[in-house]
Amino acid sequence: MAKDLAREVGYIYVDTGAMYRAVTLFALRQGLFSPDGGIDAARLETLMPEVTVSFRLDEATGLPLVCLNGECVERDIRGLEVSAHVSPVAALPFVREALTRQQQAMGRERGLVMDGRDIGTVVFPDAELKVFVTASAEVRARRRYDELAAKGMAADYDDILRNVQERDYIDSHREVAPLRQAPDALLLDNSLLTVAQQKAWLMERFKEKTDDMA
Repeated sequence: MAKDLAREVGYIYVDTGAMYRAVTLFALRQGLFSPDGGIDAARLETLMPEVTVSFRLDEATGLPLVCLNGECVERDIRGLEVSAHVSPVAALPFVREALTRQQQAMGRERGLVMDGRDIGTVVFPDAELKVFVTASAEVRARRRYDELAAKGMAADYDDILRNVQERDYIDSHREVAPLRQAPDALLLDNSLLTVAQQKAWLMERFKEKTDDMA
């Protein structure tokens, strides 16, 4: 939905969750997780200056691909191993501060549609249009399962559902930038909406906002 809006109005689309996934992939490759899922935060903080997350456009689709230190990792960051480890990484203050700076720098360059769990509350609290999108955990798990299956990636629905529920709890209870709806954000529960209905709703809200600003 966010990708489609960005393409329609000529803005850049930024998936900030993918940025946290890229840092998580970096930590996994560095062997920073213990068998019980704990992370060597001190070591990761030392290594963070070596981490650069960027985006490049896929010429075939026109959509941005996530790059970690110049390597396209779009497929690598979508697997269940990264999903199972991303919340502890995203809860680390030094990781959030580093990526928030990068995201704010992107916003100073041109118009953005930014997708993430703290955009309207922390990264861009003064954004012109904020939408808090939600759906039941079961619906989101099914959508994630279908997405992975379409890419030919092995997945188990129950594992995905458990991961979604765990991430929701961790992200909403973390001390730094917890997941919450901004007071001035519009709420969209898309559990029962088709993709076309979501696109139409979001475009209408965008037009209303830009008309008000004209």
